[in-house]
Amino acid sequence: MIGLGVYQSEPGAETYNAVLTELKLGYRHIDTAEIYGNEEDVGRAVRDSGIPREEIFVPTKLLPQTGATTRRSLDERADTWRAVVDLHDQGILKDIGVSNFSETLLAKLLKTARVKPAVNQVELHPWMMRSSLVKYCEDNGIIMEAYSPLARATKMDDSTLISIANEPGATPGQVLVAFGVNGFVTLPKSVHEERLKSNLELVKFKLSPEQAAKLASPDSYIRTAGWDPIKDQVEYVNRKEPGLINNSKTVRYQEMTLDASRNNGAYHLFDGIP
Repeated sequence: MIGLGVYQSEPGAETYNAVLTELKLGYRHIDTAEIYGNEEDVGRAVRDSGIPREEIFVPTKLLPQTGATTRRSLDERADTWRAVVDLHDQGILKDIGVSNFSETLLAKLLKTARVKPAVNQVELHPWMMRSSLVKYCEDNGIIMEAYSPLARATKMDDSTLISIANEPGATPGQVLVAFGVNGFVTLPKSVHEERLKSNLELVKFKLSPEQAAKLASPDSYIRTAGWDPIKDQVEYVNRKEPGLINNSKTVRYQEMTLDASRNNGAYHLFDGIP
């Protein structure tokens, strides 16, 4: 599946027009968050598209209301998940999932969860494969959803990527989308109609196993978000007592979101950031 991410899409006309165009082209998955400042524009576009709401997935995320989110223990996270499951049981949320969860957090959640996460959204691309986490999710029936599947355009000049793109006459971006679609729900971001069309056409285009293997760099560790919430969880989870992470990442942790969906047909993504 391929969707549209609206991270860093300007609130107002840019986001509204991108989402409306996306829906008219056939996309049915839009990933947003309160911190993006464009939820209202996404909602207006969904409404104005005329497409039945139940056909559209709209994952969103809420900002933590207090600094307590940073201090919340793993046991409290389990309590939050149970509350989300209750909303799922009531039909308020169609599907529920998590974002930026490591194997450690997933294992703890699965020990007590009556309903397991449908999805785990993390950064995934050929240079950030997270092979162990991907296998863990596959073994437990959890869909992997890739944000930053284009590695934020930082690898467009990679010689292997260009070589593979030249074979079918595709662009490097198209190859990366195709790579992601082969195994994950993929969320490239664009506000341009031609790129939206191009990305959607890639659903019909598949890399050969040989091409995918050639592009994959399982030993690479190139993150494009500027930080790695999953890797940084290791230090937190291994602490004897949960507490504030007193380093330069604290503000980023506070900015990350406890995701909630307020419409049927949307995911509830519970962020794994301590």
